[in-house]
Amino acid sequence: MKDFIEAGKAVMGIEFGSTRIKAVLVDDGFQVIAQGAHDWENKLVDGVWSYSLEDIESGVRDAYAKCVADAAAKYGARLTKLAALGVSGMMHGYLPFDEGGNLLVPFRTWRNVMTAEAAAELSSLFRFNIPQRWSIAHYYQAILKNEPHVASVRWLTTLAGYVHYRLTGENVMGVGEASGMFPIDPATGDYNARMLAAFDAKVGGSLKEKLPRVLKAGEKAGVLTARGAQWLDPTGALQPGAVMAPPEGDAGTGMVATNAVAPKTGNVSAGTSIFAMIVLEQAMKGYYPEIDVVTTPCGDEVAMVHCNNCTNEINAWAELFKGVFTQKEGGPNIYATLFNASLKGDADCGGVVVVPFLSGEPVTGVADAMLKVVRQPDATFSLANFMRAQIYSAFVSLKIGMDILSRENVTIDSLMGHGGIFKDRGIAQQYLADALKTSITCLSTASEGGPWGMAVLAAYAKRRSDGAESRSLGDFLSGAVFKDAARETLAPTADGMAGFDRYVANFKAAIGKN
Repeated sequence: MKDFIEAGKAVMGIEFGSTRIKAVLVDDGFQVIAQGAHDWENKLVDGVWSYSLEDIESGVRDAYAKCVADAAAKYGARLTKLAALGVSGMMHGYLPFDEGGNLLVPFRTWRNVMTAEAAAELSSLFRFNIPQRWSIAHYYQAILKNEPHVASVRWLTTLAGYVHYRLTGENVMGVGEASGMFPIDPATGDYNARMLAAFDAKVGGSLKEKLPRVLKAGEKAGVLTARGAQWLDPTGALQPGAVMAPPEGDAGTGMVATNAVAPKTGNVSAGTSIFAMIVLEQAMKGYYPEIDVVTTPCGDEVAMVHCNNCTNEINAWAELFKGVFTQKEGGPNIYATLFNASLKGDADCGGVVVVPFLSGEPVTGVADAMLKVVRQPDATFSLANFMRAQIYSAFVSLKIGMDILSRENVTIDSLMGHGGIFKDRGIAQQYLADALKTSITCLSTASEGGPWGMAVLAAYAKRRSDGAESRSLGDFLSGAVFKDAARETLAPTADGMAGFDRYVANFKAAIGKN
């Protein structure tokens, strides 16, 4: 492995999650051989959830350096060159730049629920759902509010697009991530021309000139430049030249990480936020504020149920419980302890409800943060029921949104789960199966998540650019990446489904949405 790494044959994927920036290095068999991570948190700046450009820069450098150090510690290898590199990040949000490349306002992340007026107007104008977190909603809201910076906007991008620009000098975007900036026409694989014309007629100017150029998975999105290599690795050890994959969002990398890019397949990605992606066999009949229509990294239409809140509350309580439970050397960590405790809880959590909304949750109609634990007078208030309610609460908003797809008769042949919540085998996976009333499969890579999925996309781009790969992304994933992957499928149970339905009824009462 030392020779492999030092020959510059390894591929790296970097993903900017909400609480962690992670870099993974993979070999030619797509196995993770080194990794590094940097913890970070968004900050509330003048009422806006944001990360600074300085935190982006220092964070990615730290994650990269730790990955390099991990390779050195494991194999004695000195990493100086990469075959390919890809960047992904939390989707959408708003990063407007002027002609000189200066950020005009602090990064407005997906978490902000501040664009309701713009989202509603654009949805009506386009006859297509525009969620509040999409870039176009943020931009149009700034126009409606007559924000001074609007006159200086020359180009827009997302977090993944910004980092990619710093590494390559290219203002491009993977189609999956681009579909969260502005709607994509699946027939052309580019921004929807009808909707662009409608927007331009309403506000004047040419919006497309401000948007990144759209690329599909497998297309070369530039190379790592000398300036980009220095930006990522200030030590000067990293050489330029790595093939760059189109930057993607965490939804796209989640689809790749679970081999869910073909029609009638889908995945659930669970982290700080949670979303389900169902690749559509045919277009939906109507549009709904709870359902986003985005695309796979190949450009196929996807119905997306996105919820702002998932594991934040679990993480907060796990931190609190660390002082209660003794973690012996080599014993289970606090999450395993608490998740296993939940198995002794009642199927409906015994009348205990957790509301985990650190920020507003549009899918449930809750506009602002709402954090509370609620129990009925006759509830069985035990640690087991409390923890079961914590895990249920991570899935309940998704369940409410997915019920809409059921009414639209959207067909799902298989649903994959990935993210750290599935690390303790069979627990959250079973609860999700019961919630959605469908079998959930977790692959052996389920807890690797987005950074690994981005590394796979980077490897695919490298092989396509070299002429060594001609298959579609779906065939490449099935035939090469996941050919021998271990997997476990859990089916819903009658008791679990009935219990989750009762929990949903109690949850709706707790948030005043009966």
